[in-house]
Amino acid sequence: MSDQGATPTPSTAPPIPTGPRPKVTNRGRASAPLASSNSDSVDVPEFETFGIVGPRGLPPLTDYLDIWDVDMMRKPNEDNKMQHHTMLYNSENLIVRRGQEFQVKITFNRPYKPAEDKFAVEFVIGSSPQYSKGTYIPVFPTKEQRANWEGRITSTSDNVVTMGVTPAANCIVGKYHMYVAVITPFGIRRTRRDSSRDLYILFNPWAAEDAVFLDDEKERQECVMTEMGIIYHGAYDDIAERDWNFGQFNYGVLDACLYIMDRSEMPITNRGDPIKVTRKASAMLNSRDDEGVLVGNWSGDYTYGVAPTSWTGSTDILLTYARSTMPVCYAQCWVYAAVFNTFLRCLGIPSRVVTNYYSAHDNDGNLKTDIILDENGRIDRNRTKDSIWNYHCWNECYMTRPDLPTGFGGWQVVDATPQETSDGLYRCGPASVQAIKHGQICFPFDAPFVFAEINSDVVFYSRQRDGTMQPVKLNQTHVGRMVLTKTPGAMTRRDITDQYKFPEGSTEERTVLEKADEYGCKREKSSLPVADVDLVLPTLEITVGDDFELSLEFINQSDERRTVDTYVSGTVVYYTGVTSSDFLFKTPTVTIGPNKSVKEVLAVDSKSYMNKLVEQSNLNFIVTGKVKETGQIVTAMKVVTLHNPKLTVEVSGPRKVSEEMMATVEFTNPFTFNLEGVYIRMEGPGIMLPKFKYYSLITGGSSLIWTEYFTPQRAGSTRLIATLDCPALRQVHGQVSFTINP
Repeated sequence: MSDQGATPTPSTAPPIPTGPRPKVTNRGRASAPLASSNSDSVDVPEFETFGIVGPRGLPPLTDYLDIWDVDMMRKPNEDNKMQHHTMLYNSENLIVRRGQEFQVKITFNRPYKPAEDKFAVEFVIGSSPQYSKGTYIPVFPTKEQRANWEGRITSTSDNVVTMGVTPAANCIVGKYHMYVAVITPFGIRRTRRDSSRDLYILFNPWAAEDAVFLDDEKERQECVMTEMGIIYHGAYDDIAERDWNFGQFNYGVLDACLYIMDRSEMPITNRGDPIKVTRKASAMLNSRDDEGVLVGNWSGDYTYGVAPTSWTGSTDILLTYARSTMPVCYAQCWVYAAVFNTFLRCLGIPSRVVTNYYSAHDNDGNLKTDIILDENGRIDRNRTKDSIWNYHCWNECYMTRPDLPTGFGGWQVVDATPQETSDGLYRCGPASVQAIKHGQICFPFDAPFVFAEINSDVVFYSRQRDGTMQPVKLNQTHVGRMVLTKTPGAMTRRDITDQYKFPEGSTEERTVLEKADEYGCKREKSSLPVADVDLVLPTLEITVGDDFELSLEFINQSDERRTVDTYVSGTVVYYTGVTSSDFLFKTPTVTIGPNKSVKEVLAVDSKSYMNKLVEQSNLNFIVTGKVKETGQIVTAMKVVTLHNPKLTVEVSGPRKVSEEMMATVEFTNPFTFNLEGVYIRMEGPGIMLPKFKYYSLITGGSSLIWTEYFTPQRAGSTRLIATLDCPALRQVHGQVSFTINP
């Protein structure tokens, strides 16, 4: 039979669905949804009967103990918050730390009789509380009834019983509901749900049994209790500072931190483990793949958000995220690190912001940062893909590492800046600082990436006309030049480079690099001849808008004359080392006598770079040259961070708690051109919540004065910080330190 003219069979393929993809649930796989939200709760019955209630109902329960009142002793000046170091949190609820006893006063309808009466204090967290999961915890006043948390009666007076409760040192961190339950022969009678009895339980660096225990009171005060921090930036040989108000005790910040974990759908049961909490948070602090807190932007265009250089603290960012449930615009590495620091300190995990100067971002996954030169020794920007960040900020947090061999606990690197994916998400750490120092980069998490950031070699390759690449110069000391953090208890910097690496050129350093090589971190092993001509660039401190001179010093260490054909390249770069535009290119030929030195001075006019500057005003000079007599390559690199004008911040008034004071910010536009779209921000811990003011125009040479009133909330030394930001001028700030009296 012929198929000619037959009707074609319609396709049986299912239609392609349109619209949003349905959310996959646990239905059919688990009897109840996975509890992953601290804000979800379940109604606990006020009376839970034993067995079946008869037709006449329950008999009168007047003969049994009844609860009249529960006092959580939650005021800042009461023992609970004072002993748990939580008195600074701006919250009306009780906030305590795990592994340490707190007190609750319970008033009954009559005196408590231990022989007859049975009661328990119950703690519930999440939407499906279970005893076996640690999300429902009954605490009993007697030792006969053991529980995960310890309970004891510390005092009784008439109808009032004071009970001490000690949460387990590994319990879930978050917000709990509390009930008092009395056991009768007919059932359990409970207090009604009352939000004033909710309490927060945090990590406890003061408790030896807690995984975040830090046995150094000065470090604890700095890395948990201190609100005002310093973040280091600029260049290795011209270090700059910016103040940051972490604001971990401000109203709403603790709830915002718990919301971040809820938003990540992190199981409630994992929230007692600092390793899991910090790893999850390093992903959630950026928005790249999970609608996290901050949107990164290095472009210089911040039209649809706040410029990273404009922020003064973390409070605005975290409260905006919790309120809007949308990622906040914009951040760069120090903003990610600062907000992450707030998150960690707020939850009780000791943490600090760390800055690594000359931080390698290597696109090839090895220990080499490749700079490509043409056959004449001139840099080939089209083929040079690796970048060295002038600086990069990350966090360290303190914890034990039971998942690693002994000795690798302590400080751990975590980094929220989205650079590379780890297990499919943009996150980094926790990586043991000890493991990084000793080359044990096989240990989780992401140690090879951090190791490369501080240990990469800068390798200069000469690219021949046939495309072959020959290594011609090796700089093993440029990357990871210095690692800084704030000194505990002081406003000075602390060099912690020796915690990350052994001294350059030491036997220990060679052993570490060989070990890292075994684990796959490959480095340049070519034995390159050392040139007998050295090239030195000076340290320069230049203000934006200044003309200056760049002095190149050539030192001939041979007994013969040397001639160097030199290429001097000046570029405006972002702090990530990425080039924005060229502003200088010179090709001097320098002749140096035997064992002599020669200085070649180049004039740099401000008009050549001013209209090309990008934020943070970095000029990058790379000098390369070829020695005619030997064919050797000489190189030198220097980043010059131009200094911006400053804001003047002053305060006046009585300097007493609850008495009004006045803050004044002054700024003079030092340029001949106008500044447009100017934002000024100001805040200070315990004295002023974030405020901002907008100026559409500040004409060249003119000044502005902004006055703001504030009322200090607590006594002690504090600091008021301010920033000025506009498209033409970034990274302008000022501060004033003063003391508030009681």
